[in-house]
Amino acid sequence: MSVEQPPMGVFERYLSVWVGLCIAAGVSLGLLVPDVFQAIAALEYASVNLVVAVFIWIMIYPMMVNVDFASLKDVGKKPKGLCITLVINWLVKPFTMAALGIVFFEYLFAGLVSKQDAKEYIAGMILLGVAPCTAMVFVWSQLVKGDANYTLVQVSLNDIIMIFAFAPIAAFLLGVTNIVVPWETLLLSVILYVLIPLVAGYITRKKLDSAGNHECIARFTAKVKPFSIVGLLATVVLLFGFQAGTIIEKPLVIALIALPLIIQSYGIFAIAYGWSYLWRVPFSTAAPAALIGTSNFFELAVAVAIGLFGLKSGAALATVVGVLVEVPVMLSLVAFANNTKAYFGR
Repeated sequence: MSVEQPPMGVFERYLSVWVGLCIAAGVSLGLLVPDVFQAIAALEYASVNLVVAVFIWIMIYPMMVNVDFASLKDVGKKPKGLCITLVINWLVKPFTMAALGIVFFEYLFAGLVSKQDAKEYIAGMILLGVAPCTAMVFVWSQLVKGDANYTLVQVSLNDIIMIFAFAPIAAFLLGVTNIVVPWETLLLSVILYVLIPLVAGYITRKKLDSAGNHECIARFTAKVKPFSIVGLLATVVLLFGFQAGTIIEKPLVIALIALPLIIQSYGIFAIAYGWSYLWRVPFSTAAPAALIGTSNFFELAVAVAIGLFGLKSGAALATVVGVLVEVPVMLSLVAFANNTKAYFGR
């Protein structure tokens, strides 16, 4: 059965605009009513802020309903595309992201940020690099008219791998960069923000899809998608409200974080897309494979950064900057892929 994804809506297409507006709103509110944000920051248990956790669950749960584990029976049908994306997601991107973070914040930007802030920005970048995207990839694949079945198989496989690989790779890279993090917090984050939403999404999907025609799932996800966007934007407002003082004091910090993230995105896409071309992978698989490899599961990165380093940390700020740059960068890569489709022939 073929899988069709809905077109990119106005919220997704202009996500960076909404994020920008929420950044401005968060900073303004953080300066105007700091006591409110301090009260929200105090509502936490076991290093998990309860308000932010609710918003992040609202973000992630609708995405997990789209994950179809039945699609894994087709895992061998596009072996080259799967190989490219899995290697990029788990063996290349986390390590290049860590390397870029070190180069920029320990050397190139050393005189512009404190050592403690630099460590936290690097940590946020690492968390972004270790979290492959599971939601927006459906949109990117649809925009390049990619193989929707391949995309679904890849997302389902990535989610399973993420349960087991996210914490070990994140812990290793954070340790290599001399950032000490508690293993129990990493594991708790994976359980809270990957395993539980994934199980909830699977149960929901089974209940909705008793007839096997996916129509009920499509209607349900269309209804809950706005809540996912609202959850993301509310989280952005909160994070920048907590960071308001830092941002006013250091207005260039957003640009400093964005630069290596942008370089990473274009570099990873070039590796994956070039590999696909040299390996003679059809465009319908090559384009989504490269885009999946480039995109990030920023919702998970935000949640883990908050749990590990706190709401007011540089790590949390870095992950939210990842949200800000992702959509315009990915749309430019979609345009590039569509303009170079002819080079892949049939």
